[in-house]
Amino acid sequence: MKTIYRRLAATAAILALTAMILYHAIERSDSFDAKTYEKTLTIDVFDTLANYQGIQSGWFAQLVLDKFNMRLNIIAPNIAGGGDTMYQTRTAAGELGDLIICNGNNSNLQELVRAGLLYDMSGLLKDKDIMQYELAIRALNDPISDTAVYAVPSEISLRTCLDHSENEEPIYGPYLRYDLYTAIGAPRMETLEDLLPVLKKMQDVNPVSESGDPIYGFSLFKDWDGNMMNAAKQPACFYGYEEYGFVLYKVDGSEYQSILDADSIYQRILKFYFEANRMGLLDPDSPNQKYTDAYQKCADGDVLFSCWPWLGKSAYNTEARTGQGSGFMLVPVEDMQIMLKGCLPLGDAGKAIAIGANAEDPERLAAFIDWLYSPEGIYANSAQPVTGTAGPEGLTWEMTDNGPALTPFGTRALSNENPQVPADWGGGTWNAGISRLNFNGVALIDNAPNGYPYFYTLWDSYRQRPATALDLAWRQNMQAESSLDYLMTHGKYLICPVSTTRLPAKARRSQLSAASAAISSPSTPGK
Repeated sequence: MKTIYRRLAATAAILALTAMILYHAIERSDSFDAKTYEKTLTIDVFDTLANYQGIQSGWFAQLVLDKFNMRLNIIAPNIAGGGDTMYQTRTAAGELGDLIICNGNNSNLQELVRAGLLYDMSGLLKDKDIMQYELAIRALNDPISDTAVYAVPSEISLRTCLDHSENEEPIYGPYLRYDLYTAIGAPRMETLEDLLPVLKKMQDVNPVSESGDPIYGFSLFKDWDGNMMNAAKQPACFYGYEEYGFVLYKVDGSEYQSILDADSIYQRILKFYFEANRMGLLDPDSPNQKYTDAYQKCADGDVLFSCWPWLGKSAYNTEARTGQGSGFMLVPVEDMQIMLKGCLPLGDAGKAIAIGANAEDPERLAAFIDWLYSPEGIYANSAQPVTGTAGPEGLTWEMTDNGPALTPFGTRALSNENPQVPADWGGGTWNAGISRLNFNGVALIDNAPNGYPYFYTLWDSYRQRPATALDLAWRQNMQAESSLDYLMTHGKYLICPVSTTRLPAKARRSQLSAASAAISSPSTPGK
């Protein structure tokens, strides 16, 4: 394992040196002349990561139209229903889409290549800036071809796999309405199960939201269910587990367990939700609603708990609310060891981008992909309150003598105020224009050419902003500056240092055993 780490560290060093040379030796251009593309194209984007279906609108759509004379029609299995069935049906029909964002792990990529569904981008990308990530691109494509480039991995980083990829908030964590939590005395929670009586007391204190709707502890959605129930898998990350097929494995390599094992953490979490439902804490709409429904309920104050900062905190924590001390914040469970994702020098093959073999203008799509991996494209495409980038330079942020800083408009946009976008940027509301691709080409903790991380929450200007009443209360009680600071200080984290494409043989055997058991003796989880 140490040898693997050393090799990945060396790879990251080579990537960093390559990037430095390219950024200083090449005069970069992030502007494209729309006149290059005379015909307006509407392209089908088959996107397994998207939580939105239809034509991309707003300011991001205007950027893409101005630069590429192109509109994005997003086809999202998460929204349309069918999930993997839709993928298989479209694959069998020989037409996934013009632009494809899906699982690019070896077997999936090989399947698409054998079916003749992907375009070889090698000739179109060879002179583009994206080739600073050539090592990661070749690592993904080499098992299939020594020369062709059929897909590009996501989340490519110039850091090592032992460096975490998070900003001030971990991707996963127990986030509660902190104002209501402190209102009941901020009780100590030893285990996950201790959350339930705490949430029940919070519900009793405030049973109805501002809009008059009933408040629940949990509001789940089915969009991301696949090999396992997504809502049951996520709390496993509080204890350092990651998924692989039908297996949950401890990211330090100490344990692998089938989700069908009676004593598995997956079964424990199913029982946890069963008890939550019995206590009246589970939103009865959970079996039928989608991510967008759950997000809106968080924004309306109808939910007390979130597994992610980018659901509860991003949706609910407006400047007005946090100024009054109300909002979602990380609340510790004493036995937690939250899984932090390590950086991926070779990228995440499980989330890859490709061009469909039947695309009308593959050259234009290759230029678009290159833009998504450029600083301008990264800032625009990955804009997201709390856990993303700030958005387009000149609209939401600007470079100052003291580094990048949010503009007044950017402060409002990233504080969930959803302001109106200026007409010359496309008009409409800010939220309506956020990119719906849900795809990050590079790790946002990496530095842009300006020397600052893409994560705006790590900018000096953002960290020095005046603290809200909610921030002050949380920091005083937790004796920490941020959620990540608390986890690091108290050792309540485990870094996952490997890509989802490579696991020890023991984990693969466990996955096969779990699949075999499910087929030979199907059972009802939780019984």
